[in-house]
Amino acid sequence: MTTQTASAPSPPTAAPGVRKPSPALVRTPARRTALLGLLCFAVMCAIGMQGWTSVSLGGFDLGIFDQGVRGYAHFGLPVSSLKSYHHEFPPGFSLLGDHFSPVLALLAPLYWIWDDPRSLIIGQALLFAVGVPLIRRITAHCFAAAEPKAARRAADLAGLVYALGWPLLVASRVGFHEVAFAVPLTLLMLERGLARKYGTVVLSAVLLCCTKEDLGLMVGAYGLVLLLRTRGTDDRAGRRTGLGLLLGGPLAAAVAIKWLIPAMGGEPGYYWNYAKLGSDGGDAVRHLLHDPLLLVQAALDQPLKPLLLLWLFGTMCLLPLRSATVLCALPLLAERILSSNPNHWSIARHYDSMLWPILLTAAIEVLGRLTAAERTARRARTLGLATAGCALVAAVPLGLAQLAVPSSWQPKPSEAALVRAAALIPDGASVEADNQIAPRLTARTDVVLVDGTPRGREYVLTRSNKRSFPFATDTQQAERIQLLLDHGYRQIWSEDGVSLLHRESTATIPGEHVPGPDSKPTQDLVPSDVGHNLFRG
Repeated sequence: MTTQTASAPSPPTAAPGVRKPSPALVRTPARRTALLGLLCFAVMCAIGMQGWTSVSLGGFDLGIFDQGVRGYAHFGLPVSSLKSYHHEFPPGFSLLGDHFSPVLALLAPLYWIWDDPRSLIIGQALLFAVGVPLIRRITAHCFAAAEPKAARRAADLAGLVYALGWPLLVASRVGFHEVAFAVPLTLLMLERGLARKYGTVVLSAVLLCCTKEDLGLMVGAYGLVLLLRTRGTDDRAGRRTGLGLLLGGPLAAAVAIKWLIPAMGGEPGYYWNYAKLGSDGGDAVRHLLHDPLLLVQAALDQPLKPLLLLWLFGTMCLLPLRSATVLCALPLLAERILSSNPNHWSIARHYDSMLWPILLTAAIEVLGRLTAAERTARRARTLGLATAGCALVAAVPLGLAQLAVPSSWQPKPSEAALVRAAALIPDGASVEADNQIAPRLTARTDVVLVDGTPRGREYVLTRSNKRSFPFATDTQQAERIQLLLDHGYRQIWSEDGVSLLHRESTATIPGEHVPGPDSKPTQDLVPSDVGHNLFRG
């Protein structure tokens, strides 16, 4: 039987390419899987709720997704005033014009049960927990040739490492994002590929393309992985699926970026952050063909970029590099490493959650292959324990330890004052709100973000003693308060640097502007202190 590239060999009775689960895992998976799934859900939900109670989850991005999913729940488009006003998108813009993520509509039923932003926190925790049975199945495939006891222990350990994975902890800590769907869908695609159930592979690939436009590139990379693994075998269905994904994934990404996103009010090239390579994708390809070293220069022009790679693969003891599955991570990594946006270079955001299923699956495949060979079985156990240890140790400072600190569940004085001031705003009012309090107003007011442009709203809730996105300094926020007081607003509440202003007249405010049909979308200037620390956003 032909040995498969970068995956555990099948038992002698298995058809080529098929990895049957270990009998031990088939007999007793349910209780262990349920416990690990419950652990994952509880931890991720707790971290998200901790962010809510401490008022550390902002309108960017929890409030944006709350407004968008609420739109779906009312059978409309996912419109977000927080996003469209701040970035000057014209009227009619929906979040589908920001990122092509129609899969978010699947969360609408949560809002029929509880119309609250915390529904998204719960939904994300559930999506992450769904990955537990999938990672255990992946382990069962990869350890099919191992002893039942070793296979059972491997599945338990893989489930634990996944359930407490630091990328999931970080993603939960920073709020909700559409990539919550990418985690279980990627695992489903990888697991069904190992089982040669290609219909489900295609279904999960389609859903991934509907999760975020750039995930089509990852789908295409997995198509290449399937082609590599099925070469020289009689698995024609696998080769056909691999070729389809290799061509279809990038095509879906191109269609979404070039046509679908602009059709929903988005700006073509809005997220192009690769000016060093060219003005757009075509220009970048031409420049790289003329000077391939531009790719290396862009990838190494900031110290944080190689540090990011070292962290990602180092905490996995470099094991993913020995599996073909790691090819799936290349498009996602290239997006960040080649980007000129410093927000992409640290691990303090949600981006690594998309990589987590790929890196963990690749490591499990390598360990399964080593375990199957008698001469490397002991080495596999050592590597497996070391990798699990590194991953779990990394999870402690990146989320687990914070859960045990009582003060982490309480808002600081400034944030607590924001909550008290928000309670004074009547339902249905039009509001400009500080980023940190915006998610608590989306369900009952017409809220936009307090930013560099006055919007002339009925209420303005902001603060002067603590910098809040998108301002560069708290001095700018104090100046905004004074500007409003000088032009028709009255301060009706103030405490701990927080001010609640009410508009008393229709006097024109200097710089006042509301996005119109001819508005040109803008991007935020990244503060100068971002991009210097791997562990801070």
